[in-house]
Amino acid sequence: METTLTDCPLACLSDDALFSLLCQAEGLAPVSLAMPNWLGVPPLEIERRLGLSTPRATVIAAALELGRRDAVCEAKAMGRAFSGGLDVYRYLAPRMAGKRVEAFWVLCLDAKGHLLWEECVSKGTLTSSLVHPREVFSSAVLHRAASIVVAHNHPSGDPEPSAQDRATTRRLQRAGKLLGIELLDHLILASGGWVSFLEKGWL
Repeated sequence: METTLTDCPLACLSDDALFSLLCQAEGLAPVSLAMPNWLGVPPLEIERRLGLSTPRATVIAAALELGRRDAVCEAKAMGRAFSGGLDVYRYLAPRMAGKRVEAFWVLCLDAKGHLLWEECVSKGTLTSSLVHPREVFSSAVLHRAASIVVAHNHPSGDPEPSAQDRATTRRLQRAGKLLGIELLDHLILASGGWVSFLEKGWL
């Protein structure tokens, strides 16, 4: 007997298979997630891309948003200790998924790497996020953090750091040394992957 997608536990299915299942439930031909990131895409844009009615596009957008919110909750439940770039990526990726502009996040950590405070300190344009050491370190000082990790997204999908990203990192590193609050890492997240300054040897 032939096995169908619905015979399998959903947790075993790939992202493409899940999205195809959702499309089939709405009477659509399967669509690949290789197209631009669907998370955060408004219903009207989904309607345009897939040729759907507004109610059907809204259902798909709602399902995707529920998945994103569940990922945020799961990241919180995993614990608040960070031991490397992968931990930070898993924690922040659901928050940044589908964002159309750059957002700059700060994680304030205690001496054992536990999260004291998190904050999005800047939201920019499609290509850049304006950030100043004052905004980055103000929460760290307030919460008496021993160190910080910063991260931002690249809506372009390419996680490679720009010259501006490198200059911002150097500036924050100098400010952290003056304040006695170490900048542990700077992560760049994108649909094409992620880059850790620390793991690349740039910090």
